[in-house]
Amino acid sequence: MHRLSEKFCVITGAARGIGKAIAQAFIQEGATVLLTDYDAEELAKVGQELDSATFVLDVKEEADWDRLADLHPTADVVVNNAGITGFEKGPAPHDPENASLEDWRDVHRVNLDGTFMGCRYAIRAMKEKGAGSVINISSRSGMVGIPGAAAYASSKAAIRNHSKSVALYCAQLGWDIRCNSIHPAAIMTPMWEPMLGDGEQREAAIEALVKDTPLRRFGEADEVASVAVLLASDEARYITGAEMTIDGGILAGSAAAPGS
Repeated sequence: MHRLSEKFCVITGAARGIGKAIAQAFIQEGATVLLTDYDAEELAKVGQELDSATFVLDVKEEADWDRLADLHPTADVVVNNAGITGFEKGPAPHDPENASLEDWRDVHRVNLDGTFMGCRYAIRAMKEKGAGSVINISSRSGMVGIPGAAAYASSKAAIRNHSKSVALYCAQLGWDIRCNSIHPAAIMTPMWEPMLGDGEQREAAIEALVKDTPLRRFGEADEVASVAVLLASDEARYITGAEMTIDGGILAGSAAAPGS
């Protein structure tokens, strides 16, 4: 049986990486999915590939969310996945001492403001029915400090907390609208490609990046998508305000390598 049949799901940042993987998994489970992203060209390609409707949405722009609400005033599932690291335009200081206020604000506008407006849209789109699932993609970086990416870590930590506020708000109003956060660590997506290189350099880079991860590998986008399917489904109807960590065990502590 399809676990998400008859559910209308909105996914932000769906043109690539984790967002695209979640869209694929939702469609496989019978959902009707609206793919959204700010990159119109890539979004169109993915929409055609997945045979799914698309909507160009810049999550930091309130007017875009208003247009979405006008076109799709109801939804069963909203996945707030869109986010940036701050390094998209190239290397720049993102530590607490040298980061610029402009760069700090840019990251928070996309990651935090975008999630806030996504949650607000979701509540309004679900409250008439009184049920639904909001899934916010945070990060392992939202649970620990990241000195070289302070804005990213701060924004993801705020998403973690805001998810709980949304969950409690909906519960106290008697709605069966659930809100949970997912916290991936190193997931193999296009975002990592510039840092990995090619050939032997790539293998060495991957080994260095996962050396402190007990499972000794990158996660895969479909592994995040599987958790999103669970949270979107009625199987998770008693899960709200929770945080799901997908990190290969890195936050559990340390583990000796086999045979060591």
